[in-house]
Amino acid sequence: MLVLKLIKFGNNGMAIVIPPEYMKERSLKVGDIIQFEVFQTPLMKLWESGRHLKIDAQKAKDELRKEW
Repeated sequence: MLVLKLIKFGNNGMAIVIPPEYMKERSLKVGDIIQFEVFQTPLMKLWESGRHLKIDAQKAKDELRKEW
């Protein structure tokens, strides 16, 4: 499974960083149209559920361990 990094792009946009090795394997080039699906990891679920709260780091770790 390929894990990609989401980065800031311009003022309000975001971009996905695709490793050059993966691009070469798939013969991808700038301008190609690709399709992808987003899967939420336990960390993303925890982040979204407590985004407005201040979460203790140890509590966050404990919650993540429950998901695994």
